[in-house]
Amino acid sequence: MDRFQDGHHVWLRSRVHGTYLNANSDGKSVSLRGRRASLKAAWTVHIYHGEGDAVYLLLHSAAYGRYLAATARRAPLGLGHNGFRAEQRDYDEPEVQAIMWQAVGAGGSGDDVMLRNVDGRYLRANGRYLRWNAGVSVEDMDRVSTMMYWTVEPIPARESGMHDLPVMPNPFLYVLLSQGISRRQIVFVRADAEGLYDEHGWHMFRFLGRSVNYLRSELVGRIAFIDGQDPGGIAMCVRAGRYGRLTPLVVDLPRYAGHDEAHRIVVMMAGTPAYDELRYPDVNAI
Repeated sequence: MDRFQDGHHVWLRSRVHGTYLNANSDGKSVSLRGRRASLKAAWTVHIYHGEGDAVYLLLHSAAYGRYLAATARRAPLGLGHNGFRAEQRDYDEPEVQAIMWQAVGAGGSGDDVMLRNVDGRYLRANGRYLRWNAGVSVEDMDRVSTMMYWTVEPIPARESGMHDLPVMPNPFLYVLLSQGISRRQIVFVRADAEGLYDEHGWHMFRFLGRSVNYLRSELVGRIAFIDGQDPGGIAMCVRAGRYGRLTPLVVDLPRYAGHDEAHRIVVMMAGTPAYDELRYPDVNAI
């Protein structure tokens, strides 16, 4: 567990494949990808202290904020996966066993670790013989193999602060390509200078498409209307579940959301200590 520092960011690289654990843009699944210079390959460390001396590792996506979880659903065997599905999920209860892990040493493998869920299953890469298989799953402890070995690579913090947002798409094409897509529900609240916010102060609106740049413009306009003045710079942080830690939102929204999915956004105001303390991983670091 000493390879994981609370609040820091890491890459998890498969020892066998050399590829990285990736939070997919559907906002739900995970896979292996070769490109590490992406927020989808970065994970934020959340150390959870349970009863007694129990310490658990929680990992949430630096792109979407959702937590790495084990499930009880069988992985798709026809695609060469083993065990049960791994996925991203919200942290919506005080204790969610599915997202609680422990890092244990991988015997004889140097600095590699195995990630064991509290139910005793291990996170594993798939595709030992089918190299096109980029799946990730969890499997029982009686089938431990090198496919469960992960190299933990720390990601330094960006010295220049916030990542640039994706380029704002052409307005005409944006609306045209969004035809037939349900407007997703955005629920937002403005934090104070220390990052605190009122659980009863959320506002809701419907938003078309995925563009984080358009979402930022929409939030600036709504806060300006509420306050009667332009808020200036803001940072958007997604909260994936009531107990989820805040994750700065600097990528386009995930593809999975529909009319019944709510994205909770906490807005930090530029010039406040809370805004200045946000940590962004430097995924382009060598």
